[in-house]
Amino acid sequence: MKRACVIGAGFGGLALAIRLQSGGVQTTLIEARDKPGGRAYFWEKDGFTFDGGPTVITDPACLEELWALKGHRMADDVELMPVMPFYRLNWADGTNFDYSNDDASLRAEIAKLEPADVAGYDDFLRYSAGVFEEGYVKLGAVPFLDFASMIKAAPALARYQAWRSVYSMVSSFVRNEKLREAFSFHTLLVGGNPMTTSAIYALIHKLEKDGGVWWAKGGTNRLIEGMVTHFRRIGGEVRIGDPVTRVETLGTRVTGVETRSGWSGKFDAVASNADVMHSYRDLLSDNSHAKRRAKSLGKKRFSPSLFVVHFGIEGTWPGIPHHMILFGPRYKGLLDDIYTHGVLPQDFSIYLHHPTVTDPSVAPEGMSTFYALVPVANMGKLPVNWDEVGPILEKRILDEVGRRLIPDIHTRIVTKFHYAPSDFSTDLSAHLGSAFSLEPLLTQSAWFRAHNRDDAISNFYLVGAGTHPGAGIPGVVGSAKATARLMLEDLS
Repeated sequence: MKRACVIGAGFGGLALAIRLQSGGVQTTLIEARDKPGGRAYFWEKDGFTFDGGPTVITDPACLEELWALKGHRMADDVELMPVMPFYRLNWADGTNFDYSNDDASLRAEIAKLEPADVAGYDDFLRYSAGVFEEGYVKLGAVPFLDFASMIKAAPALARYQAWRSVYSMVSSFVRNEKLREAFSFHTLLVGGNPMTTSAIYALIHKLEKDGGVWWAKGGTNRLIEGMVTHFRRIGGEVRIGDPVTRVETLGTRVTGVETRSGWSGKFDAVASNADVMHSYRDLLSDNSHAKRRAKSLGKKRFSPSLFVVHFGIEGTWPGIPHHMILFGPRYKGLLDDIYTHGVLPQDFSIYLHHPTVTDPSVAPEGMSTFYALVPVANMGKLPVNWDEVGPILEKRILDEVGRRLIPDIHTRIVTKFHYAPSDFSTDLSAHLGSAFSLEPLLTQSAWFRAHNRDDAISNFYLVGAGTHPGAGIPGVVGSAKATARLMLEDLS
């Protein structure tokens, strides 16, 4: 039996490991941290469960497929709970917009802001459905290994004006500024600036409309736990808390890996779910091709980072939905500050995560779990001392949540902590503390992204946010499908 190693037990690494093991390849999954999950790490403090993210689960079918490969059911290991509304969007003037896939209620929400835009929304939905079919269904799990594959996709990209930004495309359908923000903000969930990210990413609207938005009972960590359980069930091996320090090569082939503990293994193929820069610069540091690849990757644009305040508070808050976006007074200007200028602005928009309203099990009885997340420039653009800046920004964010939603928030807090760009860098070896790897620009998508199989090291592969199709759970699970197809063909 052929043997493969997958480095990193994030969603992408786990999905790939399950596919390889299901396909008859004896697979070892190695995770550096003390728990699996990668960015989907979690903490338990004072009876509260805090998910590190991601927390928006869409397209459950792409996950269910991982169990079905060997005739099992995801529902036997993981309970998914529907989230409704998907998001509540709240603007600084007090306007609310409940975003869901219920046609009647969504159209009513649109009509409240601009009746004339209901017809425009219908046109946008048709556009979103078209790019969903072309960009996700047809190409989401296809590896773009050569430029010819990009040429084949060009007619569809041209037909859907992929050179335009999501915000620009949305603006061609609806006139109301709040609606333009409501239907373009989704790219921020995968690290993209709505003002520059390709309009192809408008497919997210159709993805959510068809697949819904879900929550794993007990937290996203329970979904990770279920994936690990299933991987072991079908014969996979997992090593936790032992970082890979070196990927061994001989000529143009990978031969094995070494870990910090001194363990080593020989493999027929190795795939990395680690940060793409870390993979080439550090894990393959002895390989001359990898050094050149790392230098090339270093010239690309990496997505912003995140600053996340986790807090558990006294009381329950049935009026605050599971997912909420608190828009600040600026939209484009704020995005420019984060993506272009690299400054820490005085204002911000907040993604507020409140899982207790769906699943009370993640907090002690009568209490609530939250996190408040703001995008911030990565450490290459914003080289500040987060030990100094972190506590200040944490207070400002909690003050804003208090001002808009929970007036006595500071007296209710039972426990709190924050996670900064420096933590992404230290804990996840994320280049520049980026939260989503390469920024999802058109010129950094598909063939222009890091390839699922290396061009020169013939049995070294990539999976996860840095490769095609990109970040987000459906994205990295799709990358696992693309990479697994290559590996299973190459190993057969």
